[in-house]
Amino acid sequence: MCGTCPGLIPTEMLKLLGEAKEQQLLEHAKSTHALGRAGKVAEVAKTIAILASSDASFITGAQVPVDGGRHAMCPR
Repeated sequence: MCGTCPGLIPTEMLKLLGEAKEQQLLEHAKSTHALGRAGKVAEVAKTIAILASSDASFITGAQVPVDGGRHAMCPR
């Protein structure tokens, strides 16, 4: 079993926090994600598709950070 570890991804769930909080988190992602932005749903979906494909048939028990480098940044 493999899994993805996504960073901040704007989704409908994020919108439930309200527009002001959503914008605050998106702005904060510029300094907490090495790529300087939040991710996209499609970026996570493509990673899941690869892990679910036969191209990843020998990968097991892996956690794949799909987080724009957030895991590599010092916590802020």
